Amino acid sequence: MTVSPQDPFSLVLDARGLMCPMPVLKTKKALRDVPIGGVIKVMATDPGSVADMKSFCEMTGNVLLASLQEDNVFVYHIEHRAS
Repeated sequence: MTVSPQDPFSLVLDARGLMCPMPVLKTKKALRDVPIGGVIKVMATDPGSVADMKSFCEMTGNVLLASLQEDNVFVYHIEHRAS
């Protein structure tokens, strides 16, 4: 889902309700639509996604800018750096 021009994110991915490994797989696929230097916001409810997103970014060369928890939702801001 693309967001409004006022939003700092190039793309917002709602992965709530998905269990491992789906949040990471959906993020990997969605990053194809994010330009290099763009930022994707990912929302997930799987507690395992905290470690998974960190590892995913380290392995792919993307940058995990933020890893937050808002109520029962884990929110990640990832800068697309890898081509």
